[in-house]
Amino acid sequence: MDVEIGNEAAVPVGGNTTEERVATVTAVDPSALTPSAMRGLRDIGSQATWWLSTCKPGFGVDHLRDNSLETYWQSDGQQPHFININFKRKTSVKAICFYVDYRQDESYTPSRISVRVGNNMLDLVEVAKVEMVEPSGWINVDLDSGKDDSVRAFMLQVAILSNHQNGRDTHLRQVKVYTPALSTPSQLNLNFTSPLLAQFRDLK
Repeated sequence: MDVEIGNEAAVPVGGNTTEERVATVTAVDPSALTPSAMRGLRDIGSQATWWLSTCKPGFGVDHLRDNSLETYWQSDGQQPHFININFKRKTSVKAICFYVDYRQDESYTPSRISVRVGNNMLDLVEVAKVEMVEPSGWINVDLDSGKDDSVRAFMLQVAILSNHQNGRDTHLRQVKVYTPALSTPSQLNLNFTSPLLAQFRDLK
């Protein structure tokens, strides 16, 4: 599914096919450090290895993960630009969120982004495409496999296909990856009858 987004709202464009996965996009409070729509999920970015297609010296991958909206990754080369996220094991990915700010970055702001998943670089499949018009804030891309509320993959790739005003290099200020939150025994309403197991009922 392709999605277009402006400053305030997102509108799905086009229909699903049997080969497409559903993706929904929401613009949230630009001042929020953590995407509010992702509460209840777990950020798993620290469990992955991140690498970039290019970066300007001093504006590398660390700035995508430093929890600051004042810093940013800046690419340094021809489009498309890539953020590659590799997990050691197959991982459920519920959503990917990125922070963009057209008011500050102007022509460096992405206008079209593709999200792809797979086992490695050789079998990546596009699961969402986002088109943005002068966005400022968190962009939440909710991934749905069609059979479950997440996709499972070893690798996640964000491809910046174009920028506003035909800009060449891009700025992304933060990127976060989320998985469904783990359920606790109390949430699952497990009834332990064994004294040995019952002692672990309230472990967190």
